[in-house]
Amino acid sequence: MSGVKGLAKGLTNYGDPQFSAYLRRSFAKSMGYSGEMLDRPIIGIATSASGFNNCHRTTPELVDAVKRGVLGAGGLPLEFPTISLGEVFLSPTSLVFRNLMAMDVEEMVRAQPMSAAVLIGGCDKTGPAQLMGAVSAGVPAIQLVVGPMMTGRYRGERLGACTDCRRFWARHRAGDVTEPEIAQVEDNLAVTAGTCAVMGTASTMACLSEALGMSLPGSAAVPAVHADRLRMAEATGVEAVRLAASGIAPAQIITARSLDNALRMLLAIGGSTNGVIHLAAIAGRVGVNFDLRHLNTLSESTPVLVNLKPTGEHYMEDFHAAGGVGAVLRELTPLLHLDCRSVTGQTLEDRVRHPAGFVDRTVIRSMDDPFHPAGSLLALFGNIAPNGSILKCAAADERLFEHEGRAVVFKSLDDLSARIDDPDLNVHPDDVLVLQNAGPIGAGMPEAGYLPIPSKLARAGVKDMIRISDARMSGTAFGTVILHASPECAIGGPLGLVRSGDRIRVSVKARRLDVLLSEQELDSRRAASPPPRPLPARGYAKLYAQSVLGPELGCDFDFLRQP
Repeated sequence: MSGVKGLAKGLTNYGDPQFSAYLRRSFAKSMGYSGEMLDRPIIGIATSASGFNNCHRTTPELVDAVKRGVLGAGGLPLEFPTISLGEVFLSPTSLVFRNLMAMDVEEMVRAQPMSAAVLIGGCDKTGPAQLMGAVSAGVPAIQLVVGPMMTGRYRGERLGACTDCRRFWARHRAGDVTEPEIAQVEDNLAVTAGTCAVMGTASTMACLSEALGMSLPGSAAVPAVHADRLRMAEATGVEAVRLAASGIAPAQIITARSLDNALRMLLAIGGSTNGVIHLAAIAGRVGVNFDLRHLNTLSESTPVLVNLKPTGEHYMEDFHAAGGVGAVLRELTPLLHLDCRSVTGQTLEDRVRHPAGFVDRTVIRSMDDPFHPAGSLLALFGNIAPNGSILKCAAADERLFEHEGRAVVFKSLDDLSARIDDPDLNVHPDDVLVLQNAGPIGAGMPEAGYLPIPSKLARAGVKDMIRISDARMSGTAFGTVILHASPECAIGGPLGLVRSGDRIRVSVKARRLDVLLSEQELDSRRAASPPPRPLPARGYAKLYAQSVLGPELGCDFDFLRQP
């Protein structure tokens, strides 16, 4: 029934299509809709609001604004719920449930009679889950992010979740901030609705969605509590009706070329390392091979233009006022595929051709005067990460980019928690902290890769050390942290063979990450390793453990990727 619109699309099967249509309209009319209204194009509004998701607190207002736009443009808006992923409220980690939400979005968009979908979300894993699901569903869709928080204040200083969360917590661990003071900081870190106030994962993915062409121009950075956010919602509703008429599906917008544009944006904004995982997953849904070595090639020629925390000093509200994604795209024009189209139907060339408005150069630099010349994110390969690992160079200490040090190994998250602050821990500032068994299967790949500096070193003034793991790191974090080491330890990855006292060499210049052991020694250790622990026996945990792929493939499920 391709091309069928409105309530007649995807009829429930009772063996009699006319009866199915009659019954569906009858039940729809029980909600008070007129026959004329039911003949309009139906725009589904996927909402992911939840009492366990502070980011999405403004969703009801956004839904109302989208409905205004849809009705004004001649459509019928019908709201429906999906799973919600509140980043800090989920155990063991939100990444575990991203694929479940993607499946929820995909099946509900495909199963219900809508001619287009508006996807409202924004918290870290929600945005990518919606894009993954929408691509696979094949129904025209447009994303509306909830927008970032505004900053708070503490003793005359601006605070924004969650880079400042980590900065003050590190000072608290070092003994520089007292218990009463950290409690006051806690009260002022997150003071409005919305996603994190810095260029964390949520804001990164909002910018990437706009760069991909899946959301309206100028929509990524508008603060959650700004009136422009509601106006963007209304305009998104209008665009959804036009999109329904065009029939353009997400896979026609998200292509190898638009994914390259999104990667350029990721690098230029100094975006989250999680953006690499999510773009790899989205790429897999459209059958595009995501290559970490290609990421390196793009990184080597893409300057960092945005001066935002955690790599710089400003916040998302400043980025919005400074010109937002549009200003960055104009700067990157020589590096972009300008023939890529967005949900609006216009090409990227159409967008950047218009004269630029005001750009605050303290926040968004020009190509001639970048914040960093290149190399925001780089993939490192070697004998403990043969499938790759990720370093956010823009948020790291360049003095550690060429380093050899002694490994201090933590076998698990529990081991890390038990020993990191032990005053008898044998650790020195030039050592390399290693966390094992924190990958997708080992622990759900939590944002634990930002290992804390051991408290005895923090109190001595140590601010950074090389840290290596198969875990992730929050997009709001900073430091010389090497993440996503693949294959992960829990499935026999070589990072799990490293022992305390081994020498590890990191070379950003050579894109290498190695333990200084012979292949014979690694093989001997591998042969002596205990068998992997049994997989979960039931439920979603079993499906996840059986099906999840490595981070270089986006941690998607193997059966959801487009061959």
